[in-house]
Amino acid sequence: MKLTFLFQPVPDLEAAVAFYRDELGLDESWREGKTTAAFRLPDSEIELMLVQPPDDGPKWRAGGFFGVESVDKFMTDHPDFTWLGDVEEVPGGRTVSFQDPSGNAVHIFDQTDPEPTD
Repeated sequence: MKLTFLFQPVPDLEAAVAFYRDELGLDESWREGKTTAAFRLPDSEIELMLVQPPDDGPKWRAGGFFGVESVDKFMTDHPDFTWLGDVEEVPGGRTVSFQDPSGNAVHIFDQTDPEPTD
């Protein structure tokens, strides 16, 4: 597992983007539709990912977002984890979340279907 993103749910993506960009001076690195934006964190490979979630369910709680080789293999290797929702398709791969023993959300993703390069 490699920590890749700090996952932060926000109620208003545009207001959050303006805050992190204009008030904190972070550089936006990418966007996915109207619900997700990411920012580079100075002197770090880790990015801040802001998401405007569709609901306030436990899978949308703030937490680390870790890259794994395969979401399916990780789930098979950890069958007793409390999984939060179903595996979802994301650009280039898949993602799913689980709870740690304290009830915190832990998010994982893989890049098993890399996007084509031009």
